[in-house]
Amino acid sequence: MTAVKAPRPLAARRPGALRGIAQIPGDKSISHRALILGALAVGETKITGLLEADDVIATAMAMRRFGAETAKDKDGTWRVWGVGTGGFAEPDGVLDFGNSGTGVRLAMGAMATTPVLAVFTGDQSLRRRPMRRVLEPLSAFGMDWNGRGDGYLPVTLRGARHPVAIEHRIATPSAQVKSALLLAALNAPGRTRLTQNVLTRDHTERMLKAFGADIVVEPDGAGETISITGEAELKPAAVHVPRDPSSAAFAAVAASIVPASQITIPGVLLNQRRVGLFQVLREMGARVSAASVSEAGGEPVGDVVAAFAPLRGVEVPADRAPALIDEYPILAIAAAFAEGRTILRGLEELRVKESDRLAAIAAGLRAIGVNVEELSDGLIIEGRGADGVPGGATVETHMDHRIAMSFLVAGLAAREPVAVDDTAMIATSFPEFEAMMRSLGAEFA
Repeated sequence: MTAVKAPRPLAARRPGALRGIAQIPGDKSISHRALILGALAVGETKITGLLEADDVIATAMAMRRFGAETAKDKDGTWRVWGVGTGGFAEPDGVLDFGNSGTGVRLAMGAMATTPVLAVFTGDQSLRRRPMRRVLEPLSAFGMDWNGRGDGYLPVTLRGARHPVAIEHRIATPSAQVKSALLLAALNAPGRTRLTQNVLTRDHTERMLKAFGADIVVEPDGAGETISITGEAELKPAAVHVPRDPSSAAFAAVAASIVPASQITIPGVLLNQRRVGLFQVLREMGARVSAASVSEAGGEPVGDVVAAFAPLRGVEVPADRAPALIDEYPILAIAAAFAEGRTILRGLEELRVKESDRLAAIAAGLRAIGVNVEELSDGLIIEGRGADGVPGGATVETHMDHRIAMSFLVAGLAAREPVAVDDTAMIATSFPEFEAMMRSLGAEFA
């Protein structure tokens, strides 16, 4: 079972300007997928730039338990020797994914159409997150499962002995659910068709093409239909993991709210379904731009430059939520330092993240002196301007890495220091966060 880390509180206070190069780690979403597809291919897959955070390492360990081999070279390159679709071995123990919702859901999909049994669990936070949203559609392939209540971990899966292709309309706008179904379809004879009404992250589709899968994506109203042929023979691919825009968001917002700041974040993933935060910041008046844009591994990448500017409140409609679902905590901090009201809608998904993230954001903002109204699906934040947030409080993080990092960023621009009750969980996604921010001039104590 996941070890419980001792709480590590930390406080942030106003520094001078933030300046320099922000070295952001590799993208978490792509790192998980590279390891899993490498394990499902036949032969050796090389991965450069892999995020070596707790969440991703848990996925690497699970792939080893399923029979794949992994190794890390001295230069940081990871190698995965896969077992082929349908080749997973039965794990000899419980698969512990720590805090990783992405890792556990995608791994469930990857094994769902292989006739082995596996037990999945995670830390206290992950065991509170509902899994039925992915388990029920996976059952249509012929998989069986047992778990608590709404599919809460620990969950036991018995993969389908005679998997079948499916046609399914995805009810929850979730890239994790969609990706789990695509991975399951790889070992199901025939053609699986999945339809989603809302566009979500498409890293799995892009990477499946790179690994040789027969996959077609077609527009379908406001969404799209994805068809994929099963009994796939995936070939190894060289994967370069670009830097994570969800992690870059913290540095970009910090530069936008700390006076006289200017930073550059090199090599950031600029996939259009992942840059919603940067687009909203520009609408708020932020000086955020991209330069040196190129392509790496089928994904657009570029350098993000962010500098201080007075921000103004905006309204972000619900249909934009999938493009910045992980960035709402740090967007709420930008809204707190803007002039005027910011309205965020379509955030029901935040209720079932690492914490009830919607409630945690609202409580944290109130603690540092910002008026906020919590809606069933969003927030109304009354911004206090560039120099108007009082601070001077300790924010409860609820074991949520993004809440912790967001409110530390708030402390860099608030009148009085802002503390968070724990930062130990930041290692799940961004272990270099504190050191990176200090290198830019941030002051933590």
